[in-house]
Amino acid sequence: MESILKHAHSGMRWFALGLLIYAVVNAIMKKKNGTYTDNDKLVSILTLSLVHLQVVIGFVLYFIEGKYKLFSQMSDSVSRMYALEHPLTMLIAAVLVTIGHSKSKKAAEDGKKFKHTYVFFGLALFLILIRIPWPFLTPGAAWF
Repeated sequence: MESILKHAHSGMRWFALGLLIYAVVNAIMKKKNGTYTDNDKLVSILTLSLVHLQVVIGFVLYFIEGKYKLFSQMSDSVSRMYALEHPLTMLIAAVLVTIGHSKSKKAAEDGKKFKHTYVFFGLALFLILIRIPWPFLTPGAAWF
């Protein structure tokens, strides 16, 4: 079960990143004269759902794998990454996506809907990109 969750969490990150990038680029391109369509709403909902699913799976893995036990080794950068930096940053990113989706849903003007999307989703994307355990930065990390 742990292996399935780990592969799902690692593989789904590519879909989450792809949706976030698409949502941000789409919102930036449409912010001036675009119309907020059902497709834009769908992308926002799918992005929100996938990011939340990633966080849930990530926290299940965090406790199954005992990553919280690494708090005793905070001087080691890899332990600190897995015990604190990665989960906390991803949780903050999920909150930003949630705020962006909510604000865009409540905005009356299409331009504001797109602005909320690219600002909050863009910040979330940035945080996710800097705290994914990339194989070229974090020993023991994998592409999938």
